[in-house]
Amino acid sequence: MQEAGPGPGAAAGMSGGSGPHPRRVLVTGGSGLVGRALQQLVSEGKELPGEKWIFLSSADADLTNVAETRAVFKRCQPTHVIHLAAKVGGLFHNMAHNLDFWRQNMQINDNVLQTAHEHGVAKVVSCLSTCIFPDKTTYPIDETMIHNGPPHSSNFGYSYAKRMIDVQNRGYHEQYGRMFTAVIPTNVFGTHDNFNIELGHVLPGLIHKAYLAQKNNTPLVVWGSGKPRRQFIYSLDLARLIIWVLREYQEIEPIILSVGEEEEVSIKEAAESIVSAMGFKGEVIFDTSKSDGQFKKTASNSKLRKYLPNFQFTPFSQAIKETCEWFVANYHAARK
Repeated sequence: MQEAGPGPGAAAGMSGGSGPHPRRVLVTGGSGLVGRALQQLVSEGKELPGEKWIFLSSADADLTNVAETRAVFKRCQPTHVIHLAAKVGGLFHNMAHNLDFWRQNMQINDNVLQTAHEHGVAKVVSCLSTCIFPDKTTYPIDETMIHNGPPHSSNFGYSYAKRMIDVQNRGYHEQYGRMFTAVIPTNVFGTHDNFNIELGHVLPGLIHKAYLAQKNNTPLVVWGSGKPRRQFIYSLDLARLIIWVLREYQEIEPIILSVGEEEEVSIKEAAESIVSAMGFKGEVIFDTSKSDGQFKKTASNSKLRKYLPNFQFTPFSQAIKETCEWFVANYHAARK
């Protein structure tokens, strides 16, 4: 468990927090991809006077266990929670273990939200995923379409468990007046990701594959046709937006955090960006015997842009370059 603040940093829009009851922000999943990005921002002075940040990892508590969840809340006494903890994995791991993803994420989410309610937490911001949206839908998808039909069959366990957070948030608000809300990022990537080729998501898996292919002078094999399209968001950009949601966003309804529709790229284009950033000169092969998964899930960020019309996202090629450079420099310590 890591703690940060209170410190001298300043950011617009946050009121109160000083005095005998400082704002205490508990981040579950604090050692993961987005949690580490939040830690970086806080360490750079993004916390405010009277604000204390506490980052939990799985070593601090098993959040599938209600007793351990209650114990860590009692110990930390949070006033605000950013809920990032989840059982996550890539396409093929999800396809093989849908029940496990459903059960463990339902346990984690129910324990965290109910315990936050029991402790009178002022606000909870949970992190969802665009995979919660219906498989058969019109595009772009937006926040009103979450419950319009079943999600894609490849990861229905994880998708339904994440979707249920929205149901719980509505319930806690209607029954108890709680300010429990959620963000829906598109595909997140960045430093401190899980670069496991079998279990990780597409970009970190490709980065690891490109590293090994370059080292061993072998072809880079991309699973699938490369045709599916995705919107990717850099973890530091997402962390900045989550801090804004924590401090400013006052709706129970979720909000999509994403680059614009025009920034959507194919897996083939993403692989080409990685090849360029890694300086890989070998052959690139697309293994079409592997599943592509969902072809597209284009999301609208129009709601976000109404609130933050001038937010600047890190260019995809720059974010890929920074992530690749970090992975190469931290290869032996990186999760893989």
